[in-house]
Amino acid sequence: MGLFNKVKSGMQDAANAATFAAQNTAPPAQPGQVGVQGGPMINPAVMGGPSTTPLDANDPLLQPVNGVSLEDYARIAKAAAGQGITEEQALYDFAASQGFDRDGFAAACQEWMNRMKQSMVVGQQFNRMYMSF
Repeated sequence: MGLFNKVKSGMQDAANAATFAAQNTAPPAQPGQVGVQGGPMINPAVMGGPSTTPLDANDPLLQPVNGVSLEDYARIAKAAAGQGITEEQALYDFAASQGFDRDGFAAACQEWMNRMKQSMVVGQQFNRMYMSF
């Protein structure tokens, strides 16, 4: 392959990479949406990872599970950590002592973790809330 063909091929590779990045980068959050801050340039969802696509505040991924909001989950997790609770079952017992249905809270925790695996937005929202308590 001659020099000019290598240059042409390199330019095409760069153009293809730019097109891929443009098509697979999450758009910035708009008013009324929750987005990822400081996330990766490429949306990991294209490779099977959690999405960085901004979510509307009313998105199902941000809605309560069994009456447990993401804020409730973060608040209980932070309070439990402050009490030295590190075991999952003890967390559920602690949540029950705070007025939540133990089994409902346990199921909600599992669903919140699943949602965090689907969307970095959910994970970052949890972290923001957790750190605010």
